[in-house]
Amino acid sequence: MSRHLRWIVLALVLLAVGAFFVFDLGDHLSLASLQAQLDRLREYRAAHPMIAAAVFFAAYVVITGLSLPGAALMTLLAGALFGLLSGTILVSFASTIGATLAFLVSRLVLSGFVRARFERAFKTIDRGIEREGGLYLFSLRLIPLFPFFVINLVMGLTRMRSLSFALISQLGMLPGTLAYVNAGRELGRLESTGDILSPSLIGSFVIIGLLPLVARRVIDWLRRRRVYRPYQRPKSYEQNLVVIGAGAAGLVTSFIAAAVKAKVVLIEKHRMGGDCLYTGCVPSKTLLRSARFVHDVARHRELGMEDARAEVDFGAVMTRVQRVISAIEPHDSPERYEGLGVECVKGEARIVSPFEVRVGERSITTKNIVIATGGKPFVPPIEGIKEIEVLTSDSVWELTEPPRRLAILGGGPIGCELAQAFARLGVEVSLVEMLDRVLAVEDADVSKLIGSRLEADGVRVLTGTRAERVEARTDGGGSIHCQGPQGECEVPFDRLLVAVGRRPNTEGLGLEELGLETDSGGALEVNAYLQTRFPNIYACGDVIGSYQFTHSAAHEAWYCAVNALFGAWRRYRVDYSVLPWVTFTDPEVGRLGLNEQQAEEQGRKVRVVRYELEESDRALAEEEALGFVKVLTPRDSDKILGATIVGSHAGDVLAELTLAMRHGIGLKGVLGTIHPYPTLAEANRFAAGRWRQATKPEKLMPWLARYHRWVRS
Repeated sequence: MSRHLRWIVLALVLLAVGAFFVFDLGDHLSLASLQAQLDRLREYRAAHPMIAAAVFFAAYVVITGLSLPGAALMTLLAGALFGLLSGTILVSFASTIGATLAFLVSRLVLSGFVRARFERAFKTIDRGIEREGGLYLFSLRLIPLFPFFVINLVMGLTRMRSLSFALISQLGMLPGTLAYVNAGRELGRLESTGDILSPSLIGSFVIIGLLPLVARRVIDWLRRRRVYRPYQRPKSYEQNLVVIGAGAAGLVTSFIAAAVKAKVVLIEKHRMGGDCLYTGCVPSKTLLRSARFVHDVARHRELGMEDARAEVDFGAVMTRVQRVISAIEPHDSPERYEGLGVECVKGEARIVSPFEVRVGERSITTKNIVIATGGKPFVPPIEGIKEIEVLTSDSVWELTEPPRRLAILGGGPIGCELAQAFARLGVEVSLVEMLDRVLAVEDADVSKLIGSRLEADGVRVLTGTRAERVEARTDGGGSIHCQGPQGECEVPFDRLLVAVGRRPNTEGLGLEELGLETDSGGALEVNAYLQTRFPNIYACGDVIGSYQFTHSAAHEAWYCAVNALFGAWRRYRVDYSVLPWVTFTDPEVGRLGLNEQQAEEQGRKVRVVRYELEESDRALAEEEALGFVKVLTPRDSDKILGATIVGSHAGDVLAELTLAMRHGIGLKGVLGTIHPYPTLAEANRFAAGRWRQATKPEKLMPWLARYHRWVRS
């Protein structure tokens, strides 16, 4: 029965909408038409007030119920015909009934099809409505410039109750209705052009213009009032800011706060410096440097050397890793930050209210809180994996002896970097990746080049291979039983390194008691200003799971610090539009913005220019001619949409394109910049030259040839 009803309703709606346009009924809802008929309409209303009100009410319900254009003009007409009070009452109830009808029609006709197609998106919307209650709908209704018919149709696809929709809509539309009805009342009184400048009419339009701004302030106030209701604000605060976590995000946040003379406490339960210093960027790049030296020695004949040998002392290599960490450690030390004006506290922090953080027995009241607790390696629940001691990017640095056979799960940046490093240091490495290629977020040509380079270094690369089970041996080693393209296979190992991703650190902070939600990956949910559901509690870095890079954490930290300390005056939306990153394999992979894979997924028409490093004089001199520079632009512009560089020092070469993209400098600007010769950075200019060559005006070329012949004659 419901299916038949759906088709009947759809047919009636289409018939009514079709009649509206076929018979040009919209012409009667133009401003010129209403003004021309205003006197006659007023006469009819004076003679038949009840009938005029009923006809107007019914027409308004039909227009809004069918999502037809003209509701705004009808609201102005209500003011001109019925005055402020009666006009507001008529429009308020008619618009609510019409909106609810549109809401119900959308739910009946479109809900099943649309929700089935976009189920994941609507789960997010439903969760937001469940969390916000009707406040989200109310905030949209307060902004009269937002297309109300879109709100009606979209909300009909959610799980919101129809009665709640109607009540919230009527309340939310009331301020806009009053403003428009009053404007219509004033327009109806115009007798000369001079009346346009009347204070009352100007005031009506000023109110309409200010409503979005006022609405935002009102909604922010309502949200704060609701979310803070269970908590008692202190009369004064000990701190302007408490930062939890002293990794890259926490250090930068506290540094900025201290620099602008805010009173700030930085809490760290382990070591200041976080993953980047102790288990991430610093140790991995130190290890890669030693591994690259071994590789370069093995290439001695390419560089004209008759003989060269390097015997790897793995223990000494790992000692060097710790030495470099120790050399950098003072940069992130408590002593340095205390000197900058940051109070450093060691201990486990727990947020007991939006205004109070507890560390041990100490309770700290604070105006704002920033959560920057980072992340930790994720170990997937593979059968048997708990029976062995697994290495991760956190614990691999504790090795003092090289394993004979190392198996690595995960072909992302961490897995590829460590696989290449250990293979070059003499370890037999097997890399198991579930997807069909390594570095799957990059373009296919990048994955192919890096995969082949790993294999050339002795890594056994198994792509499209899923680890099904881990079998332990008594000596601590074992084997991975996999399902791959060729069927079942077995990967033996002495040590197993898991590098399949990271999960945010949120345990023990008291987030559950505060109702701070996390997504399916465990990341703390924040808005565009990096605020949690409490406007004074911010989060940045790996704990929000956006981009898990040290430089992106520092980037987010700036927004957290500035928004927390000065958000009452101005807030900034976090901007990821120009975010570079580098995978430090050999050759390196530098990435910025859009790549070909993403452009294809988004259906974007782009121009791709490519310059091979085998044409670079400096790359040839360095025996590093493997790789390329690839830049994406629109078809009709030199604007940089993205770039991928594969090659020696790709991360350094990428910096120029990052600066150009950030400041709107196109490839013409790069081409017109003098680059020193011979350098690897020249590759950017040559890539820009390829763009210029591809976009030259071909039709003009024959005329230029004729011109030059004429000059020679």
